[in-house]
Amino acid sequence: MMVESDGTTDATRRLNVKKQTLDDAYAVPANFLEIDVVNPQTSMTAGKKRYTDYEVKMRTNLPVFKVKDSSVRRRYSDFEWLRNELERDSKIVVPPLPGKAWKRQMPFRNDEGIFDENFIEERRKGLEAFINKIAGHPLAQNERCLHMFLQETSIDKNYVPGKIRNT
Repeated sequence: MMVESDGTTDATRRLNVKKQTLDDAYAVPANFLEIDVVNPQTSMTAGKKRYTDYEVKMRTNLPVFKVKDSSVRRRYSDFEWLRNELERDSKIVVPPLPGKAWKRQMPFRNDEGIFDENFIEERRKGLEAFINKIAGHPLAQNERCLHMFLQETSIDKNYVPGKIRNT
């Protein structure tokens, strides 16, 4: 074991690190993944049923994603589908989604229920936290269902589960 004159060993000596410049500090990060859940819209189906969907915007430079910028619209049920697929096919612990809000769907309420602006905003925040936790996990980033959820305009529920091959 080599001991330097100041009493520290090679193993515990500080590394000589280059000072960070402003250009380094504000440059594009080496790897980034940004996902925003924004712009909730409440619509009505042909059968007169209302639903809310959200715009899921992704920007990344991670090599595992072929599309670097994408924007898709997703309903709460699409987030449920993704969670179920990941629980079934991946080895990761999948975080919970924001609750289903059964009580808000009861008739004769004196508010808008699940279409109340405050509820929609709280759910939006919860869905954004959920998708960022999932997409930030290195093992989940290789799952085909995540790529389809983030980048395909429609979800093919008959897809073949599996991993994305980086070519």
